[in-house]
Amino acid sequence: MNNFKFHLKATFNKARTGFIETAHGDIRTPAFMPVGTRGTVKAMLLESVKTTGSDIILGNTYHLMLKPGAERIAKLGGLHKFMNWSGPILTDSGGFQVMSLSDLRKITEEGVEFKSHIDGSKHMLTPERSTDIQRLLGSTITMVFDECTPYPATFEQAKFSMELSSRWAERSRNAFVRRSGYAQFGIMQGGVYEDLRRKSAQDLTKIDFEGYAIGGLAVGEGQDVMFSVLDYAPTFLPEEKPRYLMGVGKPSDIIGAVKRGIDMFDCVIPTRSGRNGQAFTKYGAINIRNSKYADDNTPLEENCPCPACANYSKAYLHHTVRVGEMIGSMLMTWHNIQYFQGLMSRIRLYIEEGKDFDFDC
Repeated sequence: MNNFKFHLKATFNKARTGFIETAHGDIRTPAFMPVGTRGTVKAMLLESVKTTGSDIILGNTYHLMLKPGAERIAKLGGLHKFMNWSGPILTDSGGFQVMSLSDLRKITEEGVEFKSHIDGSKHMLTPERSTDIQRLLGSTITMVFDECTPYPATFEQAKFSMELSSRWAERSRNAFVRRSGYAQFGIMQGGVYEDLRRKSAQDLTKIDFEGYAIGGLAVGEGQDVMFSVLDYAPTFLPEEKPRYLMGVGKPSDIIGAVKRGIDMFDCVIPTRSGRNGQAFTKYGAINIRNSKYADDNTPLEENCPCPACANYSKAYLHHTVRVGEMIGSMLMTWHNIQYFQGLMSRIRLYIEEGKDFDFDC
């Protein structure tokens, strides 16, 4: 029944490349997922996102359940039709956003009661409700409902949080409606504690998900600590299933995580940075607001195929971003997503060719 499958093509040390077969098309791995929080990748047409080499995008359960509502999206034909994206969509469970509402939520064994940040209305998000919302949206990859362990956390705090997430993972799995080509991923928690990460992985693999995420990182611990956890955490997960590092990250984070066995990533950095005037290039990051670009007639990056580089100068981008024209945010965002997808393409090629990929980024 389930043709959701991870196909491994090549490895280089711990790094892996391959593709994930899904109901909505293949995902080349390692993969970067642009974030489409509210049914839109900010400042981008989804047709344009596709041209960058993006195979999959991410949607946000918390925001979509509040506006326009999961039931409404389902009546309108599902999230794919609603946002005009035919490829795979991964939706997070809403857990991270709900947990961040520290003054507006109450956690119990049942789930999380919270007040909307929009109008103060009360809602209850449980593993069952989160899973059903993602079904209504038509998500290709559904994430289990979990508690994102904050940083820093004591061993006891991380243990309590991890054990709650394990119980919620089982409830999420029981609520998941299995369909051919669709999947549900478990989320490993445990903070920075190796014993807890191992126990979390054991709990999740007993439940048996189609893929696994590593959560609770990129929450303020810093790259060195994150990498120290990634030195062991992926090894606790099944080799034949995809591994997803949630909320990561900067190019150097991605390169380091791929080297440690991670297959999937998502982050708002390329889109948020683009809207704020920062471009990622092979020469390093550029703040296009800087006055030194006012008379610069060269492109952001030579040989980049995106419209920002092919058709416009740094001077034009500087002008449009500085005066707040929408086209500036659109072009900068397009370039950044193009850069991230180009980075992933290079990484995949280097792994296939058995070469190290410590290139500048």
